[in-house]
Amino acid sequence: MKIAVIAPTEIPARRANTVQVMKMTQAFVSNSHETRLASPIASPAVTTGNEIERTSPGHHWDDLARHYGLQHQFLIQWFPARSYLRRYDYSLSAVRWARRWGADLVYTRLPQAAALSSSLGMSTILEVHDYPRGRFGTHLFGRFLSGSGSRRLVVITQALANDLLQNFDIPIPSSEARSTGEPTTNQGKFMIIAPDGVDLVRYSELPTPTQARRRLEKTTGLPLPRDRFTVGYTGHLYAGRGTRTLLSLAERLPEMTFLLVGGEPDQVNQLQNQVNERHLTNVVLTGFVPNQELPGYQAACEVLLMPYQKHVAASSGGDISRYLSPMKLFEYMANERAILSSDLPVLGEILNKDNAVLLPADDINAWVGALQNLQLNPDHRQKLAEQARRDVQCYTWKARAGHILEGINSVKY
Repeated sequence: MKIAVIAPTEIPARRANTVQVMKMTQAFVSNSHETRLASPIASPAVTTGNEIERTSPGHHWDDLARHYGLQHQFLIQWFPARSYLRRYDYSLSAVRWARRWGADLVYTRLPQAAALSSSLGMSTILEVHDYPRGRFGTHLFGRFLSGSGSRRLVVITQALANDLLQNFDIPIPSSEARSTGEPTTNQGKFMIIAPDGVDLVRYSELPTPTQARRRLEKTTGLPLPRDRFTVGYTGHLYAGRGTRTLLSLAERLPEMTFLLVGGEPDQVNQLQNQVNERHLTNVVLTGFVPNQELPGYQAACEVLLMPYQKHVAASSGGDISRYLSPMKLFEYMANERAILSSDLPVLGEILNKDNAVLLPADDINAWVGALQNLQLNPDHRQKLAEQARRDVQCYTWKARAGHILEGINSVKY
């Protein structure tokens, strides 16, 4: 199958959605589909009409592969996107490109592109990570649904699926079909739930925490004492991700090292200022780390944290706490380390008492106690970690891509 993936934001970037799009494009390739990716660019250097001549405007594939942790190469086309046109110009260019190429399927997270390609009768899959907002959001979503090309809607959590079902005319399998006990397939299904995933191959044969700390200290110079219990967090530092909790834990547990990986420079600087103001000597901030190197940093920790708050900001500023499916969750599970997570309802779709410790987001005493308990009980840490690793086996990007495309030719809406 020839699949045209239309990215919603510029490649490369540090936004989580760009990582997810690149991982999914690679997954289609690894499933033996001829796949090409379209990406917007704010100020193209060399163009012919609307399309950029070069496969990469100044970006070498090796750099992209390191940035996103990729193993399989694919073609990328960049198209101009003028900010005042709100991606409509880019969507038109990308959809035209997909049609000229003869794509059998358009796959996108960009509502503007999905609405256009579906309305033109091009087979289209739309993936959504949040509820359609505002007049334009609901209009574009409705245009995708009503277009003759709409083939499948992919949502990342059951919570999001439930809310969409309440407010839009979306067909679902009958409850009788679910109760037969027969293996479930996507044959004829329009909406499917597909949480995010992980590249398990990149999380095989990882070093022990002590070995990983030794390697990082040697290669990066990070002050990571090999014999100190180390707690980690990886990801962005947007509001609601729990940085206040992380610093409070570091303050309460000076005998532990807290390794915080990720964040934009201004956010890292602000957090470093707070660390300095509190005179914390057990917090190590790294800033952004390329995805290819991320497993080694996560492996350096005995415990990995997801201290999400009740309201979680996305890169766009909206609250995603009700629907989030964080990629770090699956990376943590694959790393075979104990996980401490806020007990948000949506995270309970993946996590449970057997593969993680779930805690009230705002109860710092519970977090302190849980970390102390895990430090003193290595057998319990290992039991949680092993169960998480078993549970994540079905959440690979390749399996996700196959699940999304299963039965796609039989779907009509």
